[in-house]
Amino acid sequence: MIEPGVEADASVLDALSVPRRGRIYDLEVERFRGMPLWDGHPSFEVLSYRTPRGIRVQGDQEWLLRENNTWNLGVISDFVLGTTHSGTHVDALSHITVGEDNHWHGGFTEAEHLGDWGPTREDASAIPPFVLRGVVVDVAAAVGVDRLPNGYGISAEDLRRASEDQGVKIERGDAVLIRTGQASVWPDSDALRQTVGSGLALDGARWLVEEMGARLLGNDTESFEQVPAPDPTHPNPVHKYLLVEQGIHIVENLYLEELARDLVREFLFVMLPLKIRGATASMVRPIAIA
Repeated sequence: MIEPGVEADASVLDALSVPRRGRIYDLEVERFRGMPLWDGHPSFEVLSYRTPRGIRVQGDQEWLLRENNTWNLGVISDFVLGTTHSGTHVDALSHITVGEDNHWHGGFTEAEHLGDWGPTREDASAIPPFVLRGVVVDVAAAVGVDRLPNGYGISAEDLRRASEDQGVKIERGDAVLIRTGQASVWPDSDALRQTVGSGLALDGARWLVEEMGARLLGNDTESFEQVPAPDPTHPNPVHKYLLVEQGIHIVENLYLEELARDLVREFLFVMLPLKIRGATASMVRPIAIA
């Protein structure tokens, strides 16, 4: 139901009309202790916090210990430690800073808008829910390989040619997902290191945003963009362009293998970020409905 005075978003209604078969594709990779992560992030840990035996020994939960607990009801809870940039995640606009003032999208700066508990503006709590028409551009298949090689930069011409060959029509407001093939070996760390750094080049990002009008971009790699960057004095130019200059969110570590296997090119894309105040990303479980 649309609230009075709130205008409906026609793009959402258009996206909801895309599915034809009603098949759901899970686009998330699994998170677990020891999972592959960029070296700049802390490790991901899942620790048991309370257990049935521990509660009995500790004796601090009377409601589980008293005589009328005839079911011997127990409780297991856990403690998760790790970066919000683990596994499949969407970057907040505060993730990347530039300039001597370390500013990010919207003109917010480290000096004025970064507190002890994270950014106070454009953090993960500001990332909207996404219900969009989605398309996948399988660049690896277009190039004729299972996985793009180390450091391969996906250019505008790569995207244009792959889209034409695969019959992918990119429309304004779309979520555009780009397959490099890296997720085909997830979570094999050794195999992932053999294809590290393939990703979107700056001209490819400009083409998708400025010419095609993409609203959200994602792929199946940890770095999203070409690494190392062609110009070593400008690391991560695609992150700077999308997050800082354009205000376009980036989704990384998507699992696109089933979409590629079934030759699904168009779908309803649904992604609901967690509202974590102060975080610079949100772990997500996006789905595609074809």
